[in-house]
Amino acid sequence: MASERKIVAENLRRVLLREYLMKETRRAGFGGLDIQRTPMGTRITLIAERPGLVIGRKGSQIKSLTDAVARDFNFNNPQIEVQEEQQPALNAQIMAEKLANALERGWHFRRAGHSTLRRVMEAGAKGCLIVIAGKLTGQRHRTVKFKSGHVKYCGEPRNLWMRRGFAGARLKPGVIGVTVEIMDPQARLPDEIQIRPPTPTGTPGPAAVAAAEVPLPEEQVVEEVAKGKVAVRKLKKATQKLREIGADVEVDVEAPPAEEPPEEPGDES
Repeated sequence: MASERKIVAENLRRVLLREYLMKETRRAGFGGLDIQRTPMGTRITLIAERPGLVIGRKGSQIKSLTDAVARDFNFNNPQIEVQEEQQPALNAQIMAEKLANALERGWHFRRAGHSTLRRVMEAGAKGCLIVIAGKLTGQRHRTVKFKSGHVKYCGEPRNLWMRRGFAGARLKPGVIGVTVEIMDPQARLPDEIQIRPPTPTGTPGPAAVAAAEVPLPEEQVVEEVAKGKVAVRKLKKATQKLREIGADVEVDVEAPPAEEPPEEPGDES
C-alpha cells in the first residue's frame, strides 16, 4: 500500500508541475513536458513555440523557473531544458491554446474552429478532432465538434498516434473548454496494408534481371571463353576414343577454330 501511495503522490506532483509551467509559459506557447530522473538529478524538457521567452534575458527567466520548481515541488536538482517546436500546427497543446486565445479575443466559435481545423490538416496531419464545450450561444451548455480525416477513439492506435491538448477560454458567460486531438502524420493504421503482385512462373525475378543487365569485366569474359575451348577439346578427345572402340556417338558441338598465327612481314614471296 505504501508503494501505491508513492506512485499516486509522484503522479500528482508531476501534474501540478505541468499546470504550473503551462501557466508560466503561456505566452511562449507551451507545447509539452517530459520529466526524467537521472543520476545527476531531474531533467525537465520543456517544448515551446518561442523558447526565447522561456529563457529570458541572459537566462534570468529559466533560472527563476528552476528555483521555483526546486522550492515548491521538491524535485532533486532540477535541470530545465527548452526545445523549440518545429511544427506548431501539429502540436495539439499549442493549437488548443491558440484556439482558446482566439475565443477570448472575440472570434466566433465556428470561425475559430474551422480555421484551426484547416490549419492542422494543411500541416499534414492524418486527422483532427476539435471539441468546444461551454455556454456558446446562450445560458445552456452545449458541445460543438469539428472533425476531419482519420480519428481513432479507442484502442492501441489512439494510444500511439493521437496527440491531445486542452485549454480553457475565460469569457463573460463562463469558461469554455477547448480540446484538440491530432493524429500524427507518421501514423500507420492497422488497415493500411501493401500487397505485392505475384511473380509469374518462368519470369526471371528482379535480382536475375539486374544481374543479366550488368556487363561482365573483360578479364572474366576471356576466362570464360578459354574454359569453353578446353571443354570442347576434352569432348572431342572422348568422342574419338569411343569411336575407336566401336561406339556409335554423334557430337553436335564443334570446337572453335584455332587462331592462326599472324603473318610476319616479309614472308610474302
